[in-house]
Amino acid sequence: MAPKKKSAGKGRAAAKRKLAEEFPPGEVLTDTAKRAWKLGPPVGQGGFGLIYLADENSERPVGADTRYVIKVEPSDNGPLFSELKFYMRAAKPDMIHRWMKTHKLKTLGVPRYWGSGLHERGGKRYRFMVIDRLGIDLQKKFEECGKRFPRKLVLQLGLRLLDILEYIHDHEYVHADIKASNLMLSHSDPNQVYLVDYGLAYRYAPENVLKEYKEDPKRCHDGTIEFTSIDAHKGASASRRGDLEIMSYCMVQWLCGRLPWEDKLQDPLYVRDSKISSKMKDFSLWCITLLFFCVVDEIQRFIEEVKSLGYQDEPAYEKLRSILQAGLKATQAKDDGKLDFTPVNAAKQTKRKKAAAEANGNETDPGPIKKLKVKGRHSHLSVRVYTISSASFHCF
Repeated sequence: MAPKKKSAGKGRAAAKRKLAEEFPPGEVLTDTAKRAWKLGPPVGQGGFGLIYLADENSERPVGADTRYVIKVEPSDNGPLFSELKFYMRAAKPDMIHRWMKTHKLKTLGVPRYWGSGLHERGGKRYRFMVIDRLGIDLQKKFEECGKRFPRKLVLQLGLRLLDILEYIHDHEYVHADIKASNLMLSHSDPNQVYLVDYGLAYRYAPENVLKEYKEDPKRCHDGTIEFTSIDAHKGASASRRGDLEIMSYCMVQWLCGRLPWEDKLQDPLYVRDSKISSKMKDFSLWCITLLFFCVVDEIQRFIEEVKSLGYQDEPAYEKLRSILQAGLKATQAKDDGKLDFTPVNAAKQTKRKKAAAEANGNETDPGPIKKLKVKGRHSHLSVRVYTISSASFHCF
């Protein structure tokens, strides 16, 4: 029996739920450790309820510079409860700090868990959780950039995601819903990016015992349809290879502007079959529908490495990092810690203007445009040769 179709961008989190009523600023919530938190104004809303600015309780109102937010939803809803289990097991500040120190990382994009509890108001019970406050999400930045991210930025985001995924995988969880709208910049540092929304997070190895592959028709297509893994399309539980597969689809979309199956997201079977066929064919042929776009070599190699993984395999994170780092090196760039969201077209125009200005002051143009002198009786002529490294791009 064919699985029911789901609307684009929605997974099992789309079930009907009660919404939390809005609390007035100044409401005080006490967590399980008896720590009191004061609410500020709401700053966001999700399917589960509301997100408020918050701070430790004091006589002062919550300031705009606070470092915390509180998620609130009715206690009989499920998503925040599922997310809370992840945060309590894997996102305590001391755990993240130890991991960063051990792995010599300056940052790690996992929001820290500061507390949680139940709150009663008007005869109703609400569940709440306190985490780090974050800034704008990458979906908004992606749209601001004309739905194309520069190659360097895509590779930098990929490297940060690898750090995040290695951390959560090492703590027995997979995310299962990686996408631009679930990636947020730090509130205080625009060069840091965080993976959020662990409502679909799955504990793939409780007590270090790996779950076995098993398809369940009732769970087909869970996640966000354009990015979800082939395993999820078939109804299997999320896995480490699935997270990396989802991440690779995100990188292709960020680089190219769209994915081959985006024209039929209302048909999950078509999307699933398109992804399966991509596993069986050369990646360049699979992306033939992305006419006029290019997929860089390192993204193709990354996807091939991910597609070679078994369901229970531990990914070779360092090898995947080296693939993306090689891409940076190929563009004579490095991960300088700065995320540049300059739109691709604007960046190209700036480079062209700079090249033209330099060309006017020099006999030879810089960069990939070279002026070759032709010797002989036509020595008065010059020829411009435009070169693109075939090792760097696969165009179709």
